[in-house]
Amino acid sequence: MTVKAMNSKEIARKVIEKKELFILDVRNEGDFADWKIEGENFDYFNIPYFELLDGVEEIMDKIPADKEVLVVCAKEGSSMMVAEMLSDEGLDVSYLEGGMKTWSEYLEPVKVGDLKNGGELYQFVRLGKGCLSYMVVSNGEAAIIDATRMADVYVNFAKEINAKITHVFDTHLHADHISGGRKIAETTGATYWLPPKDAGEVVFEYEALEGGNDVVIGNSTINIHALYSPGHTIGSTSFVIDEKYLLSGDILFIDSIGRPDLAGLAEDWVGDLRESLYKRYRELSEELIVLPAHFMIIEELNEDGSVAEKLGTLFAQNHGLNIEDENEFRSMVTENLPPQPNAYQEIRETNMGKITPDEEKQREMEIGPNRCAVR
Repeated sequence: MTVKAMNSKEIARKVIEKKELFILDVRNEGDFADWKIEGENFDYFNIPYFELLDGVEEIMDKIPADKEVLVVCAKEGSSMMVAEMLSDEGLDVSYLEGGMKTWSEYLEPVKVGDLKNGGELYQFVRLGKGCLSYMVVSNGEAAIIDATRMADVYVNFAKEINAKITHVFDTHLHADHISGGRKIAETTGATYWLPPKDAGEVVFEYEALEGGNDVVIGNSTINIHALYSPGHTIGSTSFVIDEKYLLSGDILFIDSIGRPDLAGLAEDWVGDLRESLYKRYRELSEELIVLPAHFMIIEELNEDGSVAEKLGTLFAQNHGLNIEDENEFRSMVTENLPPQPNAYQEIRETNMGKITPDEEKQREMEIGPNRCAVR
């Protein structure tokens, strides 16, 4: 039977379209338990590849004959080997091209909607990491918000739609992934913006993104209104774009809220988080469409693959927005924290410009799930 490579784009479409897929994951049990390719209609079987070195006969009854089968490992080699063994046993199987490292880096662009005066807003969904980034386009200019380190994806996408990148923003100093903001700005000549309250230790120049800023993209058709909303970090800043979209950074997600502890100051910042969510956001229109910087569970994806919901719906349905007792909220946020992201201190130092790891090291630092939320 045949063995073929399946790339991350093909898998992303299966996730978004809720297709069936059987995944044989041959990484170590701990790695699989910590982080895997998620899909609403995916089934899994995990066995470390070294247990299959003598053959796959003992697991043949675990592999369905009526489903598409994908073999997954960390870097590709082991999954290719196991796929070939399964093929020799008469199965049609695929292996994940580039392994989980490549899946972690894949970005799926989704058009969120049109803006006034002919602009467009795109969301880049990083399915393997739960990161969400954005491109605002107007009159041949583009602004990028919360870019991942895969800078070429944004630069090439802008070229494809004939837009010049003029501004790059980070809503806060990220701790779970390496920002591509500075790299994109250096490549394109764009202005790089960062909240100054998060930038006390950065070693590079930036424009101060503060509450009350209006940054014009294109022919004065789109204004990005910075909204200071601390809590996840002390400088966390949200954007209201076109009076229609609320880019909430890591303050508010669809099914959860942002954690305030990645600088080691959960007790200090939980009050800021509550004030942002329960006061500042309550003053906004409930018709605003919330576009967060992360998602936590695959069920947060909409039918088109986007992650978005009206603010009023979140006020009604998001548990983190409906805890009336302040002490209960404080306990939920400070005592219910998931494990901190892998290498988060090194990631913060990289985003400050203090260290410059090589590309392979950066990949290793980011491997693992999104852990920016509490729910």
